[in-house]
Amino acid sequence: MPGVAPEQSHAAHAPGPSGPGDAVFVQRHAAGKAHGQRARVTHAYAALAFCTGGRMESEQRGRFRVERGDVLLVPAGVPHRTLSAERVESWGVGFTAASFTAADAAVLLAPFDRVRAGGSAVVRVPEARHVFLESLLAELRDATGDARDQGGVRSLLTLVVREVARATAWPAEATQEAPRDVVGASLAVIERRCLSRLTLGEIAAAVGRSPSYVTTALRRETGRSAVAWITEGRMAEARRLLLHSSETVDAIGARIGYADTTHFVRTFRRGHGATPAAWRNARRDPAS
Repeated sequence: MPGVAPEQSHAAHAPGPSGPGDAVFVQRHAAGKAHGQRARVTHAYAALAFCTGGRMESEQRGRFRVERGDVLLVPAGVPHRTLSAERVESWGVGFTAASFTAADAAVLLAPFDRVRAGGSAVVRVPEARHVFLESLLAELRDATGDARDQGGVRSLLTLVVREVARATAWPAEATQEAPRDVVGASLAVIERRCLSRLTLGEIAAAVGRSPSYVTTALRRETGRSAVAWITEGRMAEARRLLLHSSETVDAIGARIGYADTTHFVRTFRRGHGATPAAWRNARRDPAS
């Protein structure tokens, strides 16, 4: 199985963060005829796209036709690409699971876990629910523009995901089904536990494989090692806290799993080109 290099430019249906500290991001997309992607891509957040017009064909552990009224689910770390697209209009939503409580993450990730477990990546939303789902997405987009309304953002995102889950034809018992492959199972563990002092050995124990097997499988499938995935989740939450809280750098490092502040600062600087304090100061509104 060939390796997949992670990229920052994604298919038209997969949103990207609209700001450096966003835990949730929403985009409205419209395009004419587009050529397909030559290479598969992965991203470090869960994403969904609600198609409101046009059609496209997507590849993600199989080929899927996406048309008006369909929601495409893309779990974090799953290689995917757009094969073709014609006059696609869609809403895209992405979120980093590490920024949510364990209970909230369990609700938000349930549909994505089903996809990892072999369920269809495409969910058809009944016609009668289209207007309501679009209204939720528009509210969510507006709420993400207000850094003070983090509670509202989380509530609206939960409503969006529940609306999608409501439309699925999956059996109810599949909600508790664990991902069947080692990559999906490992990513599920990391999404839920990366802000604790999680080790590669603990991930391997949780999925019943050796540490070397886990990190090799992850690198082949997603382009990132287990340690890189843990770091990705931690840095996403670090950015959010640096921009949207007054916590000290020491406190933020401890909150995201670093017992040693120096290790946190070094890791952050390696990925962002600046210390956490300098990065925060450069991006905060001078008027705040």
